[in-house]
Amino acid sequence: MHFEGIYTPVITPFGEDYSIDFDAYAAHVQFLLDSGVHGLMIGGTTGEYYVESHEERVELLKVAREVVGDNIQIIFGTGSVNPDASIKLAEDGAKNGADVLLVATPPYSLPTQRELALHALAVDRAANLPIMLYNYPDRMGVNMEEEFLDRVGRSANFCGIKESSGDINRLHMLARDYPHIQVSCGMDDQALEFFAWGAKSWVCAGSNFLPKEHIALYKACVQNNDFRTGRRIMSAMMPLMRVLEQGGKFIQSVKYGVTLDGRFSGEVRKPLRGLNKDEKRAMAQVVKTLKTTIASIEAEAPAQFVESIKASISEVEVTSNEAGE
Repeated sequence: MHFEGIYTPVITPFGEDYSIDFDAYAAHVQFLLDSGVHGLMIGGTTGEYYVESHEERVELLKVAREVVGDNIQIIFGTGSVNPDASIKLAEDGAKNGADVLLVATPPYSLPTQRELALHALAVDRAANLPIMLYNYPDRMGVNMEEEFLDRVGRSANFCGIKESSGDINRLHMLARDYPHIQVSCGMDDQALEFFAWGAKSWVCAGSNFLPKEHIALYKACVQNNDFRTGRRIMSAMMPLMRVLEQGGKFIQSVKYGVTLDGRFSGEVRKPLRGLNKDEKRAMAQVVKTLKTTIASIEAEAPAQFVESIKASISEVEVTSNEAGE
């Protein structure tokens, strides 16, 4: 399994009674498909999986697969406090169209590295699908360390990791010591650094409402190897990253971003609460400025790329002439 591009951890729209609005959900998935994202993550943190029933999570997978067909990858989250629930989710994910499973640490229990590996391998045996690991110690309490990675490496299904620790040294370790595990950026404010270290995919919640802008950074860094443009795009994104990663209301902000973009995102389930008026106003201003700035950068990029190619050709010609002399 190859991971490349922008993967959206899809929100779950809840109505005023906190039931899932599947029509709004299907419309949002269709929007993401039409916007050109490269994959979807169903049942991730952004989707509020932790307050959804097993049946709801499987139904969200079914609806997403029905909407997108075979056009893009779907990663299905198996995270749960109860390891047996994760195994059941893996089994049902395999039956209902998941291409990849997302396997996280069971939160709160604080397993050892051996215990964590045994859990991940049990999920693997239940479904026999490609697996993207999910390392998020701030929420789960435990890092996926070298001992764990060595143990799960016995199965070829463990082919990716969404790294959300925020520890740049872990990125270095993964890139150097575990090249067979594809690293996917899971810490939005470090996307540029992940791409510089060879990551080719980004699981980014902001792509729920700014897919084209997130794709622009991926194209600049991964497809064009143009980190000069990438730095400019990332700089324009940083105010949004601060709101999402450091504002304390990550999911609420993402959902409001979807609302600003004209689609129904609904409520957040308890214990979370929505943004207040000041937070909404600040979010709207950040999004407006970001979109304007990145549109301007993209408008300039083709001309800069042509000039760069011309300069490279001129250097080759000069070198060839000097060699001929």
